[in-house]
Amino acid sequence: METVLDSRYSWGRLGLSLAIACVGNVAMWAIIVVMPAMQAEFGVDRAAASLPYTATMLGFALGNFVIGRLVDRFGITVALWVAACLVAAGFAGSALAPGAGWVAVAQFVAGFGSAATFGPLIADISQWFLKRRGIAVGIAACGNYLSGAIWPMALKPMIAAGDWRGAYWVLVVVVLVTMLPLAWLLRRRVPLLALAQSDAASALRVRASGFTPAQLAWLLGFAGIGCCVAMSMPQVHIVAYCADLGYGPAVGAEMLSLMLLGGVVSRLISGLVADRIGGVMTLLIGSALQTLGLILYLPFDALVPLYVVSAIFGLSQGGIVPSYAVIVREYMPAREAGARVGFVMMATILGMALGGWMSGWIYDQTGSYALAFLNGIGWNLLNLVIVGLLIIRSRGAQAAHDRAVA
Repeated sequence: METVLDSRYSWGRLGLSLAIACVGNVAMWAIIVVMPAMQAEFGVDRAAASLPYTATMLGFALGNFVIGRLVDRFGITVALWVAACLVAAGFAGSALAPGAGWVAVAQFVAGFGSAATFGPLIADISQWFLKRRGIAVGIAACGNYLSGAIWPMALKPMIAAGDWRGAYWVLVVVVLVTMLPLAWLLRRRVPLLALAQSDAASALRVRASGFTPAQLAWLLGFAGIGCCVAMSMPQVHIVAYCADLGYGPAVGAEMLSLMLLGGVVSRLISGLVADRIGGVMTLLIGSALQTLGLILYLPFDALVPLYVVSAIFGLSQGGIVPSYAVIVREYMPAREAGARVGFVMMATILGMALGGWMSGWIYDQTGSYALAFLNGIGWNLLNLVIVGLLIIRSRGAQAAHDRAVA
């Protein structure tokens, strides 16, 4: 079994998955960058301009759950082919849209398809690793942030010129010519004996924890909503925030890229940490650091400090979402990986969608993002309470697992 799990093929498959994720996840980041130009063209307020992003995240959330269940039955390749077509269709629809409402509809389609390159792809790669699952999940999850770091900068010249529709047509082509052939290379399935080896460790943990898989999934879902409402404030509104401060959307795009590059580093470190101390403790550390990062935004609005704080925030929160996937695979059977990871990822994305809209609404009511940052801190405290409960209940699980492998 050692030749299957944590094998050379596993690492090669991880590299392909990362490349696919870098392209497929573009749907959730492109809309953030074009938001100011789209708002100006359509003449809508900030909350209305945030709705296409919210629609993207709702589609992304639903797609993680639905596509995750399909991957458990049919494998990842077919799911990625369908996803590529949906993402391309969504971008094309947005580029042709006459108003913000139609953009929101098209972005929902793009977000739904893009979901295949997040939770379902992470669930798939998690089945090919056992000893190094944490770092493997962390690397796969980096595709989401690398996408957010690469594409805002790649599209920056067109965005700065106000040609957001042209940028979307470029993405239509890129998605189709990269995702369709790369997905074919992932058609191999994990042998059943390898899945049984992984499930033995998971069954021991979940029995000792006192939670059923369904109960644990719901708790992780609520925690994910809390942390991602908080996470969405800087990620969704940093471009608009910089434009309001007079620095311009291009500077905001640079800060978003810096934030997400920090998130990549954080996800890699968190993956290594999770392989040593487990997913639950890694989640606690990441959630606490994210709270600190949000607090640092409150006293600073000068240009250089904002760059620094954005980098700190990225380094603080990047490992949170992959930790949920690690926990799911530590406690739940492989045959449910797509559905369970997809459900928890759906909850985190719903938190991003809710937080993105909520921050825009708070801004419209107050004319400032200060209360939006405070709102995010409050939601993150809810997440910390739930993670604390999981730690208390998981101590017995970790002890049982340590005795079993000793």
